[in-house]
Amino acid sequence: MKKVKFKGLTGLVEFDQNGMRTSVSLDILELKEEGLKKVGTWNQQAGAQFTTPYEAVLDDVMRQLKNRTLKIVTIINPPYTMLKEPADQLSGNDQFEGYCVDIIGEISRILGFKYHIHLVRDGAHGTKSELGEWNGMIRELIDKEADLVLADLTITYEREEAVDFTMPFMNLGISILFRKPMKKVPNLFSFLSPLSLEVWIYMATAYLGVSILLFMLARLTPYEWVPSHPCDQDSGVLENQFTLLNSFWFTIGSLMQQGTEVAPKAISTRVIATMWWFFTLIMISSYTANLAAFLTIQRLKSPIEGADDLAAQSSIQYGCLNSGSTKTFFKESNIFSYKKMWAVMQAQPSVFTESNQQGVERVLKGNYAYLMESTSIEYMTERNCELEQIGGLLDSKGYGIATPEGSPYRTPISNAILRLQEDGILHLLKEKWWSSNKEERCGQEEKKTSISTSELDLANVGGMFVVLLAGLGFACIISVIEFIWKTKRLSKNERDPVILEFMREVRNIICCGLSSYRAKISSE
Repeated sequence: MKKVKFKGLTGLVEFDQNGMRTSVSLDILELKEEGLKKVGTWNQQAGAQFTTPYEAVLDDVMRQLKNRTLKIVTIINPPYTMLKEPADQLSGNDQFEGYCVDIIGEISRILGFKYHIHLVRDGAHGTKSELGEWNGMIRELIDKEADLVLADLTITYEREEAVDFTMPFMNLGISILFRKPMKKVPNLFSFLSPLSLEVWIYMATAYLGVSILLFMLARLTPYEWVPSHPCDQDSGVLENQFTLLNSFWFTIGSLMQQGTEVAPKAISTRVIATMWWFFTLIMISSYTANLAAFLTIQRLKSPIEGADDLAAQSSIQYGCLNSGSTKTFFKESNIFSYKKMWAVMQAQPSVFTESNQQGVERVLKGNYAYLMESTSIEYMTERNCELEQIGGLLDSKGYGIATPEGSPYRTPISNAILRLQEDGILHLLKEKWWSSNKEERCGQEEKKTSISTSELDLANVGGMFVVLLAGLGFACIISVIEFIWKTKRLSKNERDPVILEFMREVRNIICCGLSSYRAKISSE
């Protein structure tokens, strides 16, 4: 027999030295509407080779779909799939509504198949255990209990190894859901808020410095010493109106924009007054403008601005869905911040939730941040004014329809999704289920809080202090010149050398001497 060769129904019949048949070639037949039809060949060397064109195969699948009722498994998660009210009075597909329900309705209309929707038994999307066992909707798909999974099911590498996915019908990413900061009762001393503490300290220092310098220069310059009795110019007794108290009163009156009965007469003191008035004009104008914003706009600042802030603190708890792609993302991430967050979450299993609704409820209670898909966050924030999205997207992924591995329905369903996307139907459905009357419910609160105000820092008004210091220095120089000029004009019998007169006057200033003295005779 090993030496026999002949042609049979299966081609050339021959055997090798071990008695095994070689060169086997078989035709692959498929039962069509018109009967058995050859669709390919099989041989030991190349395996199965199909000769049917792709278009013909796709047409066959389309014909099969028209005669099928597909079993679709889903999970309750607004707005993707929800129960209609009253759910107990409805049955079958009529008890479900939502974004995914509308999508499968549109796909069914295009491909012509019927479907039956049922809920997953264990309420899980589908995760793989350490033993390699799947749960949730993925498990039902593997066990052939469902033909399709239609829900907010993320396409991941691990799931792709177990089942097949169509092209994504929605693109999204992980983000942070957090409660908006609560409005605080205005502080009793909120009127101090327009200026920073540093500026207030500098202003107090400037007030003290200008007042003391005004007192000193008014004593030093001879032109601030006038007769004590205006009607008796020859009394010989001169008086200075800028006592220490009057100097402080003059500067505080200018600062409060009220003025005083005291007015400088010498050029040096007038220079100081002018610089101080200009300084107070800018400072008071800036304070008034910023005070209006602080009193009318309440600034709300969140304690966290992104995932890095969450990872760097320990006062706010954070978690995610206990079974889903978000948990897998943090578990397998190699980014330092995300690995740190995963270690914290793993140490506190209570931060994980069984559903997104539980996560939202924990966020509303406060001191908790929930990590979930951005589209779900968008839906929640549209319907609750107390919620907000923090930061941007931590990753990029998509939702797809899952089919059993090797399912022939994957390609036509992907084509149908692409058609819905090109026709804009997917966008219209998202607008239908995501949009809400948020503006009417929340009023204009968001517009008010979006206006940013900040306290004026030294960098904003520092130039005014420079101008004030320059003016004070200029006034000091003028006062010394005035003193020298007046002293030089005195009779030599009435005065000592200029330097001694200057030192004597400085000593009187330091000792707060009398504000009046007898006038000396001029040499003229």
